[in-house]
Amino acid sequence: MSKESVTVAGIDCGTNSIRLKIARVDADGMHEVVPRILRVIRLGQDVDKTHRFADEALERAYVAAREFAGVIAEHPIDGLRFVATSATRDAENREEFEDEIERILGVRPEVIPGTEEADLSFLGATSVVNRDDLPAPYLVVDLGGGSTELVIGGDGVSAPTTQVQGAFSMNIGSVRMTERHLTNDPPTQTQIDAAAADVDEHIDEAFRTVDAGKARTIIGVSGTVTTMTALAMGLKEYDHTVVDGHRLSLEDAYAVDDKFLRMTRAERREYKTIHPGRIDVVGGGAVVWSRVLARVSEAAKADHGEAIDSFVASEHGLLDGIVLDYGRRLLAQ
Repeated sequence: MSKESVTVAGIDCGTNSIRLKIARVDADGMHEVVPRILRVIRLGQDVDKTHRFADEALERAYVAAREFAGVIAEHPIDGLRFVATSATRDAENREEFEDEIERILGVRPEVIPGTEEADLSFLGATSVVNRDDLPAPYLVVDLGGGSTELVIGGDGVSAPTTQVQGAFSMNIGSVRMTERHLTNDPPTQTQIDAAAADVDEHIDEAFRTVDAGKARTIIGVSGTVTTMTALAMGLKEYDHTVVDGHRLSLEDAYAVDDKFLRMTRAERREYKTIHPGRIDVVGGGAVVWSRVLARVSEAAKADHGEAIDSFVASEHGLLDGIVLDYGRRLLAQ
């Protein structure tokens, strides 16, 4: 007899943060058992330069994994999926990391390619979209510490809105751009220009695969996007319930991105809205985000004569996609 529902745990281990979620998955979707727990571990520290995990970064990851193991032990689950992304793809000593995570949690990390990361982010982001007020196609932008995924869905006529039509993973993110370019505090104009040029080169490459101009709605997911949205909204403390689903004009996004990009780290620290683990890299994320928004808006205008003038921030991305996809696969067995 097939199960009506399964309870699964998903872990998304990125370049800057690691997240856990436990949820019950059934025919109606996903129902939270343990809402998202996030720890900033900066696993990707210096990986762009050394192509190796630093010892202290690994230790931070193991501390978080042991904490997550304790949480998972308190809930009966049908399965756990641990997904590792950009930094782990690039690290030469990733086997050491995989072995220790398997020892702590009992499952081996799956180091997924950028294309699968893009698909799962799209699944997570679009699983909760209120489709009535957002015109399709949706372009989901998942801006991480080491990579940024662009994924476009169908228009609802020739293809379903939730079906991926094109996806690309760019090797740029908040940590990578900060370590590679924004080395002064605050960054110099020359460094900012170099970072923007680097981002534009990657976008050029992505647009050859993803027809971003077809997009009518941009959905932004990840810590950079939600943090910058909260700052633009003037929140004194981060509140995911207010940020999730908020629509922000591109003008407001550019203004807040530029303001925080040019601040010193000490100045950023005055804003409780920014997670302490993002203080030093939020400027790198801001460069990526502003360039992606500008380029997609321009491409939309060139494609159908209408520039996109806003985006929707979402708290739902890769982690939701991991949990939902894994739960559905267990149900199908």
